[in-house]
Amino acid sequence: MALRQCACIDTLYTELPWLERFQAAKNDGFESVEFWDWRIRDLEATRKAADDAGIAISGFNGDADYSLIDPDHKEKYLDYLKQSIAAAKTLGASSVTIHSNALGEGGIVVNHYDELSDTVKLCSMYDCLLECVRLAEAEEIDLNLEALNITTDHVGNFLKNTQMGAEICRLIHSPRLKLLYDAYHMQLNEGAICDTLTRYADQIGHIHVADAPGRHEPGTGEIQYKKVISHLESLGYTGRIGYELFPVKDTMTAVKAIMENF
Repeated sequence: MALRQCACIDTLYTELPWLERFQAAKNDGFESVEFWDWRIRDLEATRKAADDAGIAISGFNGDADYSLIDPDHKEKYLDYLKQSIAAAKTLGASSVTIHSNALGEGGIVVNHYDELSDTVKLCSMYDCLLECVRLAEAEEIDLNLEALNITTDHVGNFLKNTQMGAEICRLIHSPRLKLLYDAYHMQLNEGAICDTLTRYADQIGHIHVADAPGRHEPGTGEIQYKKVISHLESLGYTGRIGYELFPVKDTMTAVKAIMENF
């Protein structure tokens, strides 16, 4: 089964008005699109634009101002996740992405929680995820738990490696909770992309692609993406590959590089 290619339309096609990005992505051969913040979008118009283009909406970020690792945020986090799941149902999206820490403008980690021990953070995240999964299972929506780099874009983020995220997903053991493996973030934090994919392939539900360093299209950094994709295929991965990257020049040039590598 061919890997399903998904365009992040908050980083690609930004030369176009929002509602025109869906048809443009479809024309370039993408199976689906994803984006970041559903709160700033007209959901009905967005759904119509995707339907008219014949392209699926994979998902968007399902958390915002609250953190999984803060025990005091649990009820607020769950309340917001309920709203995000409702938005996903309106859009016909299959998933929402969640994170350990609240993220602000530009992805900055709002609170590093230096006053909390790692034990409290980890136990809080596990406890809250159990409740998140109950919501996801009831609504038949997938949750993608994403680890982020702490070297460049998200200093202070608690969930920073594949092992922790994958092992939490294994312990909770729900088909509705998987890891979002972002090759760009994980190359910066831990490297060993192919070995990591082999070790945790059973827990990966979505993959993000951008080259490192720089977070641009494949071929601009050090990651050998042709090798990575070949390895994914050998592992039997059939999920989506989301291109969450910032073009060096423009979307047209970036899409050409994507298709040459994938």
